[in-house]
Amino acid sequence: MNSDELYRQIKKKRSFLCVGLDSDPALFPQLLKNVQYPIFEFNKAIIAATAKYAIAYKPNLAFYEAEGNEGLHQLEMTVEFLRKNYPEIFIIADAKRSDIGNTAQRYARAFFEKMNFDAVTLAPYMGYDSVKPFLEYKDKWAVILALTSNKSAVDFELANMENGEPLYKRVIEEAMKWGNADNVMFVVGATRPEKLAEIRQYCPDNFFLVPGVGAQGGSVDEVAKYGLNRKCGLIVNSSRGIIFADNSERYAVKAGEKAAELASQMAKYI
Repeated sequence: MNSDELYRQIKKKRSFLCVGLDSDPALFPQLLKNVQYPIFEFNKAIIAATAKYAIAYKPNLAFYEAEGNEGLHQLEMTVEFLRKNYPEIFIIADAKRSDIGNTAQRYARAFFEKMNFDAVTLAPYMGYDSVKPFLEYKDKWAVILALTSNKSAVDFELANMENGEPLYKRVIEEAMKWGNADNVMFVVGATRPEKLAEIRQYCPDNFFLVPGVGAQGGSVDEVAKYGLNRKCGLIVNSSRGIIFADNSERYAVKAGEKAAELASQMAKYI
């Protein structure tokens, strides 16, 4: 999926919402405790309730890997369900991988060929070698960590280099040389909205994947104010605030209501 196709979906749904599938079985409602595939059943219900509002889904690999082979199997089931029933949806593997050489090539093959994701999050600390294999796939995306929403981003990302510029700026400027607006996007957290306007100056055409809206306190209005570009340029993620809004048998209904609420806030900007 290229940027034009992604933008068409955003315009059609009047939304730039991504639902994060951080599907933790410990938080599932009681009615899922004894089913054969609880993660898949949970995801399937969440997707069915939110797909009319979401342009993307972002499974967080940790919650599937933690369940071993059964968890990974249910991740594959989830991607297959999306491809079959919602082929227009953009699917991001939130994996935060970082390696080089044939290891990076294997990661790219795993996510793009075997698991059929559209995009994967990457930590760029090891430089171009760690990202290059992902850029060799047509219509696939490298989602590069730039300025994240966690408090300890100050440890490295916000630290100033010798020239007085923050490290995240160097990361973005270098990554802009590696790819283009059809295969590179950046993770920029919603909890620092004032930085979005600054970062948008560095990369006016790239999409931003924006976590931190909802449970972490980020605001759709502030993100839109500072981060929008001519093709929207935003994929705003909410995970816990949607999928765990309720843990009763009405969990999917409540998730749909929360997704609708966020999408309605986004609609005025499309």
